[in-house]
Amino acid sequence: MSKKKHLVVLSGAGISAESGIKTFRDSGGLWEGHDVMEVASPEGWRRNRQLVQNFYNLRRKQLLECEPNQAHLILAKLEKDFKVSIITQNVDDLHERAGSTTVVHLHGELKKAESTLDSSLVYDLDHWEIKEGDKCEKGSQLRPYIVWFGEQVPKMEEAIEIATSADIFVVIGTSLQVYPAAGLVNYVPDASEIYLIDNKNPEVSFRRKVHYILDNATKGMKTLEKIIKSEI
Repeated sequence: MSKKKHLVVLSGAGISAESGIKTFRDSGGLWEGHDVMEVASPEGWRRNRQLVQNFYNLRRKQLLECEPNQAHLILAKLEKDFKVSIITQNVDDLHERAGSTTVVHLHGELKKAESTLDSSLVYDLDHWEIKEGDKCEKGSQLRPYIVWFGEQVPKMEEAIEIATSADIFVVIGTSLQVYPAAGLVNYVPDASEIYLIDNKNPEVSFRRKVHYILDNATKGMKTLEKIIKSEI
């Protein structure tokens, strides 16, 4: 039996938007009425910790009402025929809930909390609120486990390593405007195929051939599934 091809997926906000999760880039830089730097930066946290906690508490509560869509489900189903690795810029758990088994979250995870004293202390949340006074084992306040603007992306090296082993690399639901994640395309082997699913041509120029599927995430994944399964 031949070895399964490695399908690597870089997913962004567009795939989750089709499940009802709002994005800030589609609303003039505002996210639920807030300037993104108020709620997604270390400076915003220092200025108004309660605002930031409330903001992510509401995002968590919203996530409970959302379900994986067809694009998430197709990616999970493709594990039957491919080795599938998902690198996501999203902080929701929709890929996991759809059944995907290998998911790397570049920008953190909404359903986890992190110590403000020791970033290696990360906790799963079984509820949607982080409250003032919720502390880590070292006695410091818990914060959202989110990589904010201006912070290092700790899982970037792992993501690069995954990208270098891709036989097929798929970009879905992201405009490739956020770095360092957008640079992952540059680590894909020259012999590998790259597909970009987007309902409009992103304003990005590539140094190599890219196959465009000009559609939304769910329709685009149906098209991609047919293409790549016909080549097995």
